[in-house]
Amino acid sequence: MNKHAHKETDRLRRIVESFPNVTVAVIGDLVADEFVFGEISRVSREAPVLILKHRERMLVPGGGANAVSNLADLGVNVLPVGVVGDDEAGRLLLKNFRHKRIPVSGVLKDKSYTTVTKTRILAGMAHTWRQQVVRLDREPDAEPNTHLKRELILATRQYARAADALLVSDYGYGAASPALLSAVRERGRLDRLPVVLDSRYRMLQFSGVTAATPNEAEVEEALGAKIGADWQSVVAAGQQVMSRMKLQSLVITRGRDGMAAFAGRQKPLDIPIHGSDQVADVTGAGDTVIATFTAALAAGAGTEEAAHLANYAGGIVVMKRGTATVSQEELLRAISQSPPSVRTH
Repeated sequence: MNKHAHKETDRLRRIVESFPNVTVAVIGDLVADEFVFGEISRVSREAPVLILKHRERMLVPGGGANAVSNLADLGVNVLPVGVVGDDEAGRLLLKNFRHKRIPVSGVLKDKSYTTVTKTRILAGMAHTWRQQVVRLDREPDAEPNTHLKRELILATRQYARAADALLVSDYGYGAASPALLSAVRERGRLDRLPVVLDSRYRMLQFSGVTAATPNEAEVEEALGAKIGADWQSVVAAGQQVMSRMKLQSLVITRGRDGMAAFAGRQKPLDIPIHGSDQVADVTGAGDTVIATFTAALAAGAGTEEAAHLANYAGGIVVMKRGTATVSQEELLRAISQSPPSVRTH
């Protein structure tokens, strides 16, 4: 390792080691990811479908709740704001948060609301990988009501005052809408705070955001244009998003092509994927990326440093099955094993 790489690695390590000293507030759509595992026993006589013998059921935080969980496992002090229903999925999410010592006073519990639950049915034999065969989504009939939205705004303002960054995780269920963030900003004193956005369907509708971490497909949908593998097309798309959203920084995740990082007028960075491109499971990888990127910005990192750390974390988590997180120790180990790299153009 040359002197420059050694210095860069040291800087990244110090940022990660400082995570326990930073606080990130999260407002997001809290999702329960349920995994039901079954062993293939036979084909049904009633229809040409497999009959699975139930083996295991697991429910873990997904969506904005997965971003919260990732921040906690990175050692960050995290303050979540969101809504769950008075149902089993909501209770299990809160139990998971409490187990990780995550404060839950900002998580509203409402009888009229259904906790968003994504149930994945996985099938396999005793000694084979389990494959997802179908997914069943349970969603609320409507967005959180006016009372809940007002409570979300008040809780986010309160937490933002105690935070070093605000993470916005918008999966389209209404707990982290553009209107809600604008209301938080009105008297929320967010001017000094990095506000980092991950929005599934309406990224360009948000204003007052510092940074965003979309994937390539989300950028293509927002701009109504295909990007493809050409680096210049990636750069043009990224610069367009930066301009339209008035961002200070942007990270576009590109699957096995790694990620593209943009910061002000600096030259965009083409960062190759960390580790193997033989991905095991991309479920929830975007939540890991935004959690790590936001934690790094909160700790004082620049865009390039934060992007490299998010790239390490993304490379680690896609090698894990199901919705997973990355720990502070895993991130430090990855940094020590290989220095950050950038492709030249």
